[in-house]
Amino acid sequence: MNDYNINPFTKFDKDWALVTAGTEDKFNSMTISWGSMGTIWNKKVITIYIRPERYTYEFLENNDYFTVSFYDDKYKDKLLVFGTKSGKDIDKVKETNFTPKYLDNSITYEEASETIICKKLYMEQMNKDNLPDEVKSFYGDMGEAHYIIIGEVIE
Repeated sequence: MNDYNINPFTKFDKDWALVTAGTEDKFNSMTISWGSMGTIWNKKVITIYIRPERYTYEFLENNDYFTVSFYDDKYKDKLLVFGTKSGKDIDKVKETNFTPKYLDNSITYEEASETIICKKLYMEQMNKDNLPDEVKSFYGDMGEAHYIIIGEVIE
């Protein structure tokens, strides 16, 4: 397994990433800026956070594998499309001219500078009642709390 030379404090928040889940026939991707990397249960993991209102949520819920892919800055405008448009409404692949790359268990894109394949280990919704007040105010009337999804880094 490769060791990654990634700054986990900026890789998601500043650089963004795409999370992709599904099958070769039906998949969806979305831009994420919330994520973390570390270890739990003696496994290398990536943790991502997704709202249940997002179309990608159903793909993450119904598939055991997902990818987290990173891109050079020149693709920032394309990542904006993946983060602001819904796959229910548009074909994001066609809109961005990205090239899907099918892997054994999931999908990434040829344009990715790095892709990490993850096997879902845990998925549960945050309980807003357990959040500190300054975090509760983040949600306001914005809908449901995020789901925490922990994936073991497979490759």
